[in-house]
Amino acid sequence: MAHGILGIDHTLVGVEDLDQAAMAWTRLGFTLSPRGRHIGWGTANYCVMFERDYIELLGILDPTQFVNGLDRFLARQGEGLMGFAYASADVAATARSLGAAGLAPSDPKDLARQLELPEGTVLPRFKLVFLPPDAAPGVSSFVTQHLTPDLLRRPEWLIHANGAVGLKGITIAAEDPVALIPAYERLFGPQSVNRTDDIVTIHAGRHTILFANRWDLEALHPELELPDGDLADPRIVLMTLGSADLERTIDHLTFGQIEFEQRRGYAVLVPGFTATGAALEFVPA
Repeated sequence: MAHGILGIDHTLVGVEDLDQAAMAWTRLGFTLSPRGRHIGWGTANYCVMFERDYIELLGILDPTQFVNGLDRFLARQGEGLMGFAYASADVAATARSLGAAGLAPSDPKDLARQLELPEGTVLPRFKLVFLPPDAAPGVSSFVTQHLTPDLLRRPEWLIHANGAVGLKGITIAAEDPVALIPAYERLFGPQSVNRTDDIVTIHAGRHTILFANRWDLEALHPELELPDGDLADPRIVLMTLGSADLERTIDHLTFGQIEFEQRRGYAVLVPGFTATGAALEFVPA
Protein backbone atom coordinates (compact mmCIF):
# COMPACT_ATOMS: atom_id res chain seq x y z
CA MET A 1 0.00 0.00 0.00
CA ALA A 2 0.96 3.65 -0.26
CA HIS A 3 3.78 4.71 2.08
CA GLY A 4 4.11 1.17 3.43
CA ILE A 5 0.89 1.43 5.46
CA LEU A 6 -0.54 -2.08 5.73
CA GLY A 7 -3.95 -1.38 7.26
CA ILE A 8 -5.24 -0.79 10.78
CA ASP A 9 -3.00 -2.16 13.51
CA HIS A 10 -5.35 -1.42 16.41
CA THR A 11 -8.18 0.80 17.56
CA LEU A 12 -8.12 2.82 20.78
CA VAL A 13 -11.01 3.02 23.22
CA GLY A 14 -10.57 5.72 25.85
CA VAL A 15 -11.97 4.71 29.26
CA GLU A 16 -12.38 6.38 32.62
CA ASP A 17 -11.61 3.33 34.77
CA LEU A 18 -9.42 0.58 33.33
CA ASP A 19 -10.49 -2.13 35.74
CA GLN A 20 -14.19 -1.39 35.23
CA ALA A 21 -13.61 -1.39 31.47
CA ALA A 22 -11.85 -4.76 31.68
CA MET A 23 -14.85 -6.21 33.50
CA ALA A 24 -17.27 -4.82 30.91
CA TRP A 25 -15.34 -6.17 27.93
CA THR A 26 -14.82 -9.55 29.60
CA ARG A 27 -18.59 -9.76 30.12
CA LEU A 28 -19.01 -9.04 26.39
CA GLY A 29 -17.06 -12.23 25.69
CA PHE A 30 -13.59 -10.86 24.97
CA THR A 31 -10.38 -12.30 26.38
CA LEU A 32 -8.09 -9.52 27.60
CA SER A 33 -4.32 -9.69 27.73
CA PRO A 34 -2.76 -8.63 31.06
CA ARG A 35 -2.55 -4.96 31.92
CA GLY A 36 0.25 -2.96 30.35
CA ARG A 37 1.77 0.32 31.57
CA HIS A 38 3.39 2.72 29.09
CA ILE A 39 6.90 3.57 30.24
CA GLY A 40 7.38 7.31 30.70
CA TRP A 41 3.68 8.02 30.11
CA GLY A 42 0.77 8.22 32.51
CA THR A 43 -1.39 5.71 30.62
CA ALA A 44 -2.00 1.98 30.83
CA ASN A 45 -4.08 -0.50 28.86
CA TYR A 46 -5.78 -3.82 28.48
CA CYS A 47 -5.88 -5.29 24.97
CA VAL A 48 -8.24 -7.54 23.03
CA MET A 49 -5.84 -9.39 20.77
CA PHE A 50 -6.68 -10.91 17.40
CA GLU A 51 -4.37 -12.71 15.00
CA ARG A 52 -3.48 -9.62 12.95
CA ASP A 53 -4.92 -6.60 14.80
CA TYR A 54 -6.36 -5.67 18.18
CA ILE A 55 -8.40 -3.32 20.37
CA GLU A 56 -6.69 -1.24 23.04
CA LEU A 57 -8.61 -0.12 26.13
CA LEU A 58 -6.67 2.95 27.24
CA GLY A 59 -6.91 4.66 30.62
CA ILE A 60 -5.01 7.12 32.80
CA LEU A 61 -3.06 5.92 35.84
CA ASP A 62 -1.03 9.07 36.52
CA PRO A 63 -2.55 12.35 35.24
CA THR A 64 0.64 14.24 36.10
CA GLN A 65 2.49 12.48 33.29
CA PHE A 66 2.05 12.67 29.51
CA VAL A 67 -1.26 11.07 28.51
CA ASN A 68 -1.27 11.93 24.77
CA GLY A 69 -4.56 13.84 24.85
CA LEU A 70 -6.62 11.12 26.56
CA ASP A 71 -7.61 13.51 29.35
CA ARG A 72 -8.95 16.06 26.85
CA PHE A 73 -10.82 13.35 24.93
CA LEU A 74 -12.55 12.04 28.06
CA ALA A 75 -13.45 15.56 29.23
CA ARG A 76 -14.85 16.54 25.84
CA GLN A 77 -16.57 13.35 24.74
CA GLY A 78 -16.55 10.77 27.50
CA GLU A 79 -15.62 7.14 27.00
CA GLY A 80 -15.53 5.67 23.53
CA LEU A 81 -13.58 5.18 20.32
CA MET A 82 -10.93 7.87 20.17
CA GLY A 83 -8.67 6.86 17.28
CA PHE A 84 -6.62 4.10 15.75
CA ALA A 85 -3.13 3.17 14.63
CA TYR A 86 -2.08 2.15 11.15
CA ALA A 87 0.42 -0.69 10.78
CA SER A 88 3.80 -0.49 9.08
CA ALA A 89 6.66 -2.97 8.89
CA ASP A 90 9.13 -0.04 8.83
CA VAL A 91 7.90 3.26 10.25
CA ALA A 92 11.16 5.02 9.41
CA ALA A 93 10.59 4.23 5.73
CA THR A 94 6.93 5.20 6.10
CA ALA A 95 7.93 8.54 7.63
CA ARG A 96 10.37 9.24 4.80
CA SER A 97 7.74 8.40 2.19
CA LEU A 98 5.10 10.56 3.90
CA GLY A 99 7.56 13.42 4.20
CA ALA A 100 8.49 13.17 0.51
CA ALA A 101 4.78 13.47 -0.29
CA GLY A 102 4.55 16.66 1.77
CA LEU A 103 2.47 15.11 4.57
CA ALA A 104 4.77 16.25 7.42
CA PRO A 105 4.79 13.25 9.77
CA SER A 106 6.61 13.32 13.09
CA ASP A 107 10.01 11.71 13.46
CA PRO A 108 9.80 8.09 14.62
CA LYS A 109 9.45 7.83 18.40
CA ASP A 110 10.15 4.91 20.69
CA LEU A 111 7.54 3.53 23.09
CA ALA A 112 7.54 0.54 25.42
CA ARG A 113 5.08 -0.78 27.93
CA GLN A 114 5.43 -3.04 30.93
CA LEU A 115 3.24 -6.11 30.44
CA GLU A 116 2.45 -7.87 33.68
CA LEU A 117 2.63 -11.64 33.01
CA PRO A 118 2.32 -14.36 35.67
CA GLU A 119 5.96 -15.33 35.16
CA GLY A 120 7.20 -11.74 35.34
CA THR A 121 7.13 -8.39 33.55
CA VAL A 122 8.12 -8.12 29.88
CA LEU A 123 8.62 -5.01 27.74
CA PRO A 124 6.87 -4.98 24.35
CA ARG A 125 8.47 -2.21 22.28
CA PHE A 126 7.14 -0.10 19.40
CA LYS A 127 8.06 2.74 17.09
CA LEU A 128 5.44 5.40 16.40
CA VAL A 129 5.01 8.08 13.73
CA PHE A 130 2.29 10.65 14.36
CA LEU A 131 0.28 12.11 11.49
CA PRO A 132 -0.72 15.79 11.48
CA PRO A 133 -4.48 16.48 11.37
CA ASP A 134 -4.46 17.59 7.74
CA ALA A 135 -2.77 14.35 6.62
CA ALA A 136 -5.53 12.12 8.05
CA PRO A 137 -8.42 14.48 8.81
CA GLY A 138 -11.45 13.49 10.81
CA VAL A 139 -9.76 11.03 13.15
CA SER A 140 -6.77 10.88 15.47
CA SER A 141 -4.32 8.40 13.98
CA PHE A 142 -0.69 7.41 13.90
CA VAL A 143 1.49 4.68 12.40
CA THR A 144 3.08 1.95 14.51
CA GLN A 145 5.70 -0.74 14.06
CA HIS A 146 5.95 -3.67 16.47
CA LEU A 147 9.55 -4.40 17.44
CA THR A 148 8.70 -7.35 19.72
CA PRO A 149 5.54 -8.89 18.19
CA ASP A 150 6.13 -12.26 19.87
CA LEU A 151 5.43 -10.66 23.27
CA LEU A 152 1.98 -9.40 22.28
CA ARG A 153 0.17 -12.55 21.27
CA ARG A 154 -0.29 -15.84 23.06
CA PRO A 155 -2.67 -18.50 21.70
CA GLU A 156 -4.96 -18.27 24.73
CA TRP A 157 -5.37 -14.50 24.25
CA LEU A 158 -6.75 -14.97 20.73
CA ILE A 159 -9.76 -17.08 21.73
CA HIS A 160 -12.89 -15.04 22.49
CA ALA A 161 -16.12 -16.50 23.85
CA ASN A 162 -18.20 -14.27 21.58
CA GLY A 163 -16.57 -15.62 18.40
CA ALA A 164 -14.71 -12.42 17.45
CA VAL A 165 -11.64 -13.03 15.30
CA GLY A 166 -10.56 -9.60 14.05
CA LEU A 167 -11.26 -6.04 13.02
CA LYS A 168 -13.16 -5.36 9.81
CA GLY A 169 -13.43 -1.58 9.88
CA ILE A 170 -14.66 1.57 11.55
CA THR A 171 -17.42 4.07 10.79
CA ILE A 172 -16.95 7.80 11.34
CA ALA A 173 -19.67 10.42 11.46
CA ALA A 174 -18.61 13.58 9.62
CA GLU A 175 -20.42 16.70 8.51
CA ASP A 176 -18.92 16.69 5.00
CA PRO A 177 -17.27 13.36 4.11
CA VAL A 178 -16.65 14.38 0.50
CA ALA A 179 -14.37 17.22 1.63
CA LEU A 180 -12.03 14.59 3.13
CA ILE A 181 -11.38 12.80 -0.17
CA PRO A 182 -8.31 14.78 -1.36
CA ALA A 183 -6.42 14.16 1.89
CA TYR A 184 -7.08 10.42 1.89
CA GLU A 185 -6.21 10.13 -1.78
CA ARG A 186 -2.82 11.64 -0.90
CA LEU A 187 -2.44 9.22 2.00
CA PHE A 188 -3.63 5.99 0.36
CA GLY A 189 -3.86 6.73 -3.36
CA PRO A 190 -7.02 7.41 -5.45
CA GLN A 191 -7.55 3.70 -6.06
CA SER A 192 -8.17 3.17 -2.32
CA VAL A 193 -10.85 5.84 -1.93
CA ASN A 194 -14.41 5.23 -3.15
CA ARG A 195 -17.36 7.61 -3.12
CA THR A 196 -21.03 6.59 -3.19
CA ASP A 197 -23.09 9.78 -3.16
CA ASP A 198 -21.95 11.43 0.10
CA ILE A 199 -20.51 8.27 1.66
CA VAL A 200 -16.72 7.88 1.43
CA THR A 201 -15.09 4.49 1.94
CA ILE A 202 -11.34 4.09 2.33
CA HIS A 203 -9.77 0.68 1.80
CA ALA A 204 -6.75 0.40 4.09
CA GLY A 205 -5.39 -3.06 3.49
CA ARG A 206 -8.03 -5.54 4.64
CA HIS A 207 -9.87 -2.87 6.64
CA THR A 208 -12.44 -0.25 5.64
CA ILE A 209 -12.83 3.25 7.03
CA LEU A 210 -16.26 4.67 6.23
CA PHE A 211 -17.14 8.36 6.55
CA ALA A 212 -20.83 9.29 6.42
CA ASN A 213 -22.97 12.25 7.44
CA ARG A 214 -25.76 12.04 10.00
CA TRP A 215 -28.52 11.41 7.48
CA ASP A 216 -26.71 8.59 5.73
CA LEU A 217 -25.75 7.01 9.04
CA GLU A 218 -29.36 7.10 10.21
CA ALA A 219 -30.27 5.21 7.05
CA LEU A 220 -27.38 2.73 7.32
CA HIS A 221 -27.66 2.14 11.07
CA PRO A 222 -31.06 3.30 12.34
CA GLU A 223 -30.42 1.63 15.71
CA LEU A 224 -27.11 3.46 16.25
CA GLU A 225 -27.05 6.31 18.77
CA LEU A 226 -25.34 9.26 17.12
CA PRO A 227 -23.75 12.22 18.93
CA ASP A 228 -25.81 15.34 19.46
CA GLY A 229 -25.02 18.58 17.67
CA ASP A 230 -23.12 19.16 14.46
CA LEU A 231 -20.29 16.96 13.24
CA ALA A 232 -17.76 19.64 12.40
CA ASP A 233 -15.46 17.51 14.57
CA PRO A 234 -15.92 13.99 13.18
CA ARG A 235 -16.57 11.17 15.64
CA ILE A 236 -15.88 7.44 15.41
CA VAL A 237 -19.29 5.93 16.06
CA LEU A 238 -18.92 2.22 15.26
CA MET A 239 -16.30 -0.53 15.20
CA THR A 240 -17.03 -3.56 13.01
CA LEU A 241 -15.63 -6.93 14.04
CA GLY A 242 -15.53 -10.23 12.20
CA SER A 243 -17.11 -13.19 13.97
CA ALA A 244 -16.26 -16.79 13.15
CA ASP A 245 -19.81 -17.78 14.15
CA LEU A 246 -22.59 -15.21 14.54
CA GLU A 247 -24.82 -17.76 16.29
CA ARG A 248 -22.09 -18.14 18.89
CA THR A 249 -21.96 -14.34 19.21
CA ILE A 250 -25.72 -14.15 19.70
CA ASP A 251 -25.72 -17.03 22.18
CA HIS A 252 -23.05 -15.41 24.31
CA LEU A 253 -24.77 -12.03 24.35
CA THR A 254 -28.13 -13.63 25.11
CA PHE A 255 -26.75 -15.78 27.93
CA GLY A 256 -25.02 -12.74 29.41
CA GLN A 257 -28.23 -10.67 29.16
CA ILE A 258 -26.39 -8.09 27.06
CA GLU A 259 -28.54 -5.82 24.91
CA PHE A 260 -28.06 -6.18 21.14
CA GLU A 261 -29.87 -5.69 17.84
CA GLN A 262 -29.80 -8.21 15.00
CA ARG A 263 -30.02 -6.66 11.55
CA ARG A 264 -31.09 -8.47 8.41
CA GLY A 265 -29.76 -11.77 9.71
CA TYR A 266 -26.09 -11.00 9.06
CA ALA A 267 -25.05 -8.35 11.59
CA VAL A 268 -25.31 -7.93 15.35
CA LEU A 269 -25.00 -4.48 16.91
CA VAL A 270 -24.09 -3.93 20.57
CA PRO A 271 -24.83 -0.39 21.77
CA GLY A 272 -22.02 1.74 23.11
CA PHE A 273 -23.29 1.96 26.67
CA THR A 274 -22.47 -1.73 27.19
CA ALA A 275 -18.89 -1.40 25.85
CA THR A 276 -17.49 1.76 27.49
CA GLY A 277 -18.98 4.02 24.84
CA ALA A 278 -17.80 1.98 21.82
CA ALA A 279 -20.68 0.68 19.69
CA LEU A 280 -19.74 -2.72 18.22
CA GLU A 281 -21.00 -4.46 15.09
CA PHE A 282 -20.35 -8.18 14.59
CA VAL A 283 -20.51 -9.48 11.02
CA PRO A 284 -19.38 -12.79 9.46
CA ALA A 285 -15.63 -13.00 9.23
